[in-house]
Amino acid sequence: MGIIVGICGGSGAGKTTLVGELIRCLGPDRVSSVAFDAYYRDLSHITMQERMQVNYDHPDSLDHELFVEHLHDLRNGRTVEIPKYDFATHTRTGEVIVVEPKEIVILDGILLLNFGEISKLLDLAVFIDIPEAVRLERRTQRDVRERGRDADDVHRQFWETVAPMHDSFVQPSAEHADRVVTLEEKLEDVASELAVEITALQRHPG
Repeated sequence: MGIIVGICGGSGAGKTTLVGELIRCLGPDRVSSVAFDAYYRDLSHITMQERMQVNYDHPDSLDHELFVEHLHDLRNGRTVEIPKYDFATHTRTGEVIVVEPKEIVILDGILLLNFGEISKLLDLAVFIDIPEAVRLERRTQRDVRERGRDADDVHRQFWETVAPMHDSFVQPSAEHADRVVTLEEKLEDVASELAVEITALQRHPG
């Protein structure tokens, strides 16, 4: 039975960075990581025009049923095959990413704590609470640099769907977190503290 840790927070909060720091602290041989972003629903059954109208920041856009199934598998020592998602076409490619069960499984996702079925599987839930202006700036820099997007388009999407969904679903889920991380905290220090807590959970589960 492995330990499952969830890292939640809005877009641009620093989830990926914290996961990386945690893996560094704990050791990659001890950790498997899974991103909830890989579990967007396959929309190959509808037209591209229809896909463009979908709100991908709403919880309904995520296949949380498959995600929960995979979490049970990993916790019980079974390997999982995570669907590879193509964000350009909003479909699954048919390829998979194989994730082996390890003693610690770290999850990250904007909406992780929004789903009760996921929250109750977490041994430790962390929410990174970062001001909106900082998250927008980080998201813009990332999307322009890594995804070739126009800054104005990133801002439009942020105000049309990202920010409203954050206020409706993401921010309220912070109440389910065991630990809330703020902007003033250094993520490498947070990771060191969490690594100690995770190791203690392994020694004294429950």
